[in-house]
Amino acid sequence: MNIRSLTRGDGVVIGAAVVLFIASFLDLSGYDCPSGVDCSGYSANAWDSLSVLMGIYLAGIIGAALLILSRAMPGRKVAGFELGQFGAAFTVFSLWTMFWTIIDAGDAGAGLILGLLAALVLAGGAVATPLVPALKAPLMGAPRPAQAVQPAYGQQPGQGYGYPGGQQFGAQPGQPQPYGAQPGQPGPGQPEHHQQGAQQAPQGGGAPAGDFTPFWFAVPVARPLYGEDGAPNPIAELAPGTWYLAVEQRGPGLIAQTQDGRRGVLQDTTGIQRG
Repeated sequence: MNIRSLTRGDGVVIGAAVVLFIASFLDLSGYDCPSGVDCSGYSANAWDSLSVLMGIYLAGIIGAALLILSRAMPGRKVAGFELGQFGAAFTVFSLWTMFWTIIDAGDAGAGLILGLLAALVLAGGAVATPLVPALKAPLMGAPRPAQAVQPAYGQQPGQGYGYPGGQQFGAQPGQPQPYGAQPGQPGPGQPEHHQQGAQQAPQGGGAPAGDFTPFWFAVPVARPLYGEDGAPNPIAELAPGTWYLAVEQRGPGLIAQTQDGRRGVLQDTTGIQRG
């Protein structure tokens, strides 16, 4: 799984799940044992009670794992529900059970108190991530395209698959350009006569307007990639921080190719970054 596909909300979920796992080893009760009395039953942790372990701690950890797994397998469903929905339900169930357990405990120990805080953050992150833009932002920023190497005299730079730093539409090598730029617009530092020549090229029998030049791009947020057959379920998810190849224009969308060779339609092209 590409770590750059994780969002800030996923980071919150992973951190809360780790804290919940640590809390499972702490005492469930804060009872002070008098001297000379066997209090082994009061110093038990979650691993000494199967119902508490499965219904609270492992339920939340399993929910977090399903949420992260849904990033690697977008669109995967079980019994008609997506993995992310199952994961969110597990985290909410863990918080619900923990809340009533700590109320009934009377004298809660560190395991229950820390577990309640972790379950609260875990459920909040699972529910709020699809709704809050700040949590949907990528956990790690996208790397800049590699600087293009200047070719030797008489040679042309490679423009094939695997070359995200090529010069296109007047942009300097290694400088991203927003999708939708017109061929007649000069890049930074381009002489004015180049602009005039680009504007006159279509009138002089240049390349047809319908020609499409493949280019590299990155998405600002995670976006689904749908099959070319028009199926409603996505076949993959484009992750921020990863460069993909646009191989064809399809109406307002793009035909994109992933690193493993899968091709599909990216319907939402707003804000994409060209390489």
